[in-house]
Amino acid sequence: MRIEENGGESASINHLIFAYYVTGHGFGHATRVVEVVRNLIAAGHDVHVVTGAPDFVYTSEIQSPRLFLRKLVLDCGAVQADALTVDRLASLQKYSETAVRPRDSILATEVEWLHSIKADLVVSDVVPVACRAAAEAGIRSVCVTNFSWDFIYAEYVMAAGYHHRSIVWQIAEDYSHSEFLIRLPGYCPMPAFRDVIDVPLVVRRLHKSRKEVRKELGIGEDVKLVILNFGGQPAGWKLKEDYLPSGWLCLVCGASDTQELPPNFLKLPKDAYTPDLIAASDCMLGKIGYGTVSEALAYKLPFVFVRRDYFNEEPFLRNMLEFYQSGVEMIRRDLLTGHWKPYLERAISLKPCYEGGINGGEVAAHILQETAIGKNYASDRLRDAIVLGYQLQRVPGRDVSIPEWYTNAENELGLSTGSPTSEMSESNAITEFCTDDFEILHGDLQGLSDTRSFLNSLVELNNVSDSEKNNEKRQMRERKAAAGLFNWEEDIFVTRAPGRLDVMGGIADYSGSLVLQMPIREACHVAVQRNHPSKHRLWKHALARQNAKGQGPMPVLQIVSYGSELSNRGPTFDMDLSDFMEGEQPISYEKANKYFAQDPSQKWVLVHARFFLWKIVSSAVPEGKGVSSSAAVEVASMSAIAAAHGLSISPRELALLCQKVENHIVGAPCGVMDQMTSACGEAKNYLQWLSVTFKINGCLMQPAEIIGLVTIPSHIRFWGIDSGIRHSVGGADYGSVRIGAFMGRKIIKATASTRLSQSMSTANGASPMNRSFIRLFMQLVTSQIRSSLCQSTSSINVGEVFLEKYVDHGDTVTVIDKKRTYSVTAAAKHPVYENFRVKAFKALLTSASSNEQLTALGELLYQCHYSYSACGLGSDGTDRLVQLVQEMQHGKASRVDDGTLYGAKITGGGSGGTVCVVGRNCLRSSQHILEVS
Repeated sequence: MRIEENGGESASINHLIFAYYVTGHGFGHATRVVEVVRNLIAAGHDVHVVTGAPDFVYTSEIQSPRLFLRKLVLDCGAVQADALTVDRLASLQKYSETAVRPRDSILATEVEWLHSIKADLVVSDVVPVACRAAAEAGIRSVCVTNFSWDFIYAEYVMAAGYHHRSIVWQIAEDYSHSEFLIRLPGYCPMPAFRDVIDVPLVVRRLHKSRKEVRKELGIGEDVKLVILNFGGQPAGWKLKEDYLPSGWLCLVCGASDTQELPPNFLKLPKDAYTPDLIAASDCMLGKIGYGTVSEALAYKLPFVFVRRDYFNEEPFLRNMLEFYQSGVEMIRRDLLTGHWKPYLERAISLKPCYEGGINGGEVAAHILQETAIGKNYASDRLRDAIVLGYQLQRVPGRDVSIPEWYTNAENELGLSTGSPTSEMSESNAITEFCTDDFEILHGDLQGLSDTRSFLNSLVELNNVSDSEKNNEKRQMRERKAAAGLFNWEEDIFVTRAPGRLDVMGGIADYSGSLVLQMPIREACHVAVQRNHPSKHRLWKHALARQNAKGQGPMPVLQIVSYGSELSNRGPTFDMDLSDFMEGEQPISYEKANKYFAQDPSQKWVLVHARFFLWKIVSSAVPEGKGVSSSAAVEVASMSAIAAAHGLSISPRELALLCQKVENHIVGAPCGVMDQMTSACGEAKNYLQWLSVTFKINGCLMQPAEIIGLVTIPSHIRFWGIDSGIRHSVGGADYGSVRIGAFMGRKIIKATASTRLSQSMSTANGASPMNRSFIRLFMQLVTSQIRSSLCQSTSSINVGEVFLEKYVDHGDTVTVIDKKRTYSVTAAAKHPVYENFRVKAFKALLTSASSNEQLTALGELLYQCHYSYSACGLGSDGTDRLVQLVQEMQHGKASRVDDGTLYGAKITGGGSGGTVCVVGRNCLRSSQHILEVS
């Protein structure tokens, strides 16, 4: 809609003029724009498309004098180093050349052009400067997309250095001039937009049926057909006949004119209409993009895909494919070497189930038409999305320069984020080292940027010299020690294990209670290499120790722990593995515990091997915060060691082994939920629904299992806030509560046995009693047992008295202190009621969305927190955080508007650490979390 000089508005519903800007990133944007434009023109409007795509992309589908094509590229998108890798630095440099340096002239030119065509509305997919030009021309603008370049480039900036840091902020500011966002499925976070309207998939329509296409190609219905849709194939890649299963044919898109193909591969013309060909195929092989994914879903075509490095849109589209059972991931190495058969055969066994709309082009066109004639879809709330959204990339030590307009927005909100200003110098920046000087022989990065950074740090170690150019001498010692650790020509095994946020269940896991846990972003990485003694590369002191023994080369464990010196710890550790052997057998857990107890700083994972073992540990999981930093180290280490020795250990079994390390070597009497979450965690929007181990008289009552994954509804979000108080499951408080719970179990068992023996005959043997006891202990369903527990435990809470009456408490990892008094009642009640709370919490998550639902979820968290306190596991810091959440929840603003935060609880082992908060998934909640922090 044009804003006239006299303040009036000008637009005719019968004939509107749209200026549609299309990014220069690939054909996918152009093909979806075609569908929106086609519907706008069908409604009688003129559309001027500003694009860098070839004319045939538009004219093959739209033959109308109302379509005007203007060749111009105002953003370059992501520059690809090859068909499967984005060049982050080159992308930013190209964008700078295309849209930053000539910015003033671009704006002047576009404003003049928009006035010349008398545009009623500017539409962008998703060119940032188009929104700013529209604002300066006095014309409304709308974006139509599934991602925005501020999100894509934000990660690039971290690796690119100082000179490109302002790009993301400028893009975000440009987008902020857009009225609202028409958001397509498979979308990324787009915090620069304040208002969003979701539409169905935008998919090009079919021209011909499957039968017609196959008839034209001369392919019968009995032939399996795969379409190779890469949009540019890997350089020097030669396709071979044996890549396909017997009897299959492959349609090749984008093949060069000179490329020779085997007889079972068919070259398609450059202007081939791919939607018809996709719908006529049995599966598709290619790389993920919006166009390929949307058409695969729309036409229920299984999609075998290969990941692209640094293509930040990909994980969100991949999730959509997997959700609708349409995706099969192929390892890049298998693609290039032609190991296609198992992937293709797996693909055709899928049953794609997308049933959503595919008329997004029509819906979007209608919204754009309504907007152009004056309808207001946008709200009037403060434009604060950018301020809150870009907390995502502001990592301490790696903050981007903050422009003046952003600082002003912070001041307007009264929000201080503690981030440095744009005066930050280049010397302060930490530039991520990036290289591809490694080859992944098995597995992949799974889109995890921290894993790639860890791999890059390993590669960088190979280039470390003896010079003292690095002023950080402590860090230099770590690097020197690590650089000499590996034989860089041999395989290195790298594993990753995340920390976890305890949502519900907490300390109740050692009792057999159900728990709900979720992995967090922070993780531990371990790199392991094993070598035969003949290839050993020992540190000087380790070599001297070996020589002193006069026994020749012996197996040795050497470890470097990154960042340890920053916390005033020794960065290296080594030991002779013979210290852990008695003849041909490993020493007992008890002796291993005593060995490590000699130096508490060296409580490392016990390793039994007949080879030298080199190891680097790097963990971003904060210690002492109640988010399972120890479990992350254990799981990552155990996984790496198992891989290095060719051992196949299931995630569940691995978690149980790691728990043994924690219980018997480290001496922390923890349950198994931490290790289970770290070993089995899903990096998606899920909570793990776990049952954990508890034994009665040596019988496994409830195995440690993942019962299922509970989806977190999109309107609910969890936060973890650090209390600043160090937590440790090895502390006496945690252990005493566990002892109290087991004492309570013993008392309940004795009480139940007495009552049952008085009312039941012994004809049925012990089995009914055992079943009754399980029911009594796990649920405490009768008030009689609850009251008897309170009465019995009041006089048997002193260790010595309890042992005299009951002999032991039945727990193999804790020891009762005879002189200590234990809070038996609270400790025994907590897991029973917590099990109920976990079940109720899970049921509420799957209930209908409402304010009452969130309130009930929050109340369960509060109840759990108070139960922790009753057990003696609270702390002033965590209590204060919970109190602040309550004040925020019940404050004046929350009573007037919809609530944002609904509940909070201490997590994990308690006595400090992290507080888990549940709230509404909205920007205002994030602001409130910052205020609480």
